[in-house]
Amino acid sequence: MQVILLERISRLGQMGDTVNVKDGYARNFLLPKGKALRANEANKKKFEGQRAQLEARNLERKSEAGQVAEQLDGKSFVVVRSAGETGQLYGSVSTRDIADLLTAEGFTVARNQIELNQPIKTIGLSNVAIALHPEVEVTVTLNIARSPEEAERQAKGETLTTAEAIYGEDINENARPEAFFDPNSDEAEEEA
Repeated sequence: MQVILLERISRLGQMGDTVNVKDGYARNFLLPKGKALRANEANKKKFEGQRAQLEARNLERKSEAGQVAEQLDGKSFVVVRSAGETGQLYGSVSTRDIADLLTAEGFTVARNQIELNQPIKTIGLSNVAIALHPEVEVTVTLNIARSPEEAERQAKGETLTTAEAIYGEDINENARPEAFFDPNSDEAEEEA
């Protein structure tokens, strides 16, 4: 189906472009959300008549997104989650969690603006892209840790995904073979 885009859509085109899209994408997303019009002569004339208004609305939205982007770009947020010794989270950090976190910090960000290809399932530092507007994108850092103290250690550059990092350097001292196996015992002499 051919549609006329009413705003810039990433990986599709700019405002005013006539593009071919799949019917379902047009019927279920572009047309109901007001992001496109069907490409016919009447809609082309309607678009040309509204072009100035659409461009002005787009510039206004872009400037608002730019103001939020200045405050948000490069910020770091701490997410406390329970995790195993290897750093594997018992749950995951999804777009909903990130949107709730940013809203609690005073930023207005919707779930669909957060570009997360897959949920975050391990502790550590993760960079997340947020598309505030089709032309304005920022990156925030999520510091996912088991506690605020661990988050501070991770921010300094420590890796906390091993048991040694959590419990100290000599966690495996008692697990050495010498602790379980005495080479001078009777069993060792019988095998020889």
